[in-house]
Order: sequence, then structure tokens, then C-alpha cells
Amino acid sequence: MAIKSATPYLVFGGKAEEAIAFYGSALGAKVQTLQRFGDMQPDCPAALRDSVAHAVIQFDSGATLMLSDGSPEDKPTPGSSTHVALDIDSAAQGKAAFDALSKGGTVTQPLIEAPWGASFGALHDRFGIRWMFNVAKG
Repeated sequence: MAIKSATPYLVFGGKAEEAIAFYGSALGAKVQTLQRFGDMQPDCPAALRDSVAHAVIQFDSGATLMLSDGSPEDKPTPGSSTHVALDIDSAAQGKAAFDALSKGGTVTQPLIEAPWGASFGALHDRFGIRWMFNVAKG
């Protein structure tokens, strides 16, 4: 399978910007990408426009973390705010992996065409681990 990376994805329930500043100060992390819901979906509710939809922070070693405020409906509880984000460069292999991990689990977001030019989906596997998929098209 052509998995390019597996990255921790942290959901902060409205405190992503605070977390970014904290990790920058405490660990020297630098923002590589920061997209707000309003940037990605201009018609999103006004209360969500300035919230962090997706961010990538990088440490001096090159290691990265991805993070988001998440959706207002999905308030994280302790232990539920961590996901593993897979970046897969084959559409067929990405769908096969998504389908395989979802057996006995729960699909929380079926694979859809995402605004950034890939397919995106999310699920909880049968062990309760939360997975996010970013799958190249084609």
C-alpha cells in the first residue's frame, strides 16, 4: 500500500489557535499551514468563519502535527480528540484501506471530494481508534 505518512491529528473544540500559540512557545513549533472554515467554505455560519479548519505545525526536527477546532457539533471529550491522519497516494488503495478499517467500526465521514483537491473521509475502527484519510485523486 502507498501510505505516504501517518500523522497525529488533534481536535481542540474551539481552542486550536490557543494550542498553536502554546506549542510554538513551549516546543518551538512553527505554523506551516493554517486554514479557517471561512477560507474553505465562504458560506459557512458566521460563528465558524474564524475557527481553525486545518493547521499543520512543524518542529525543528521536521516532525509535524495537524490540528483543527473541529465541528461545533463534535465537542471532544478527554481521549477523543486524537486521530491518525493517513496520506495515501492511490485512490484505489485509499478506498480499499478505508473500507477495510471501517469493517466493524463506524464511518463518521464517507470519502468525499474535498476542496483541497483530494478525497477525505473519517472513521472509528472497531477498536475505537479515530482515522482520517486524505486520498489522492486518480
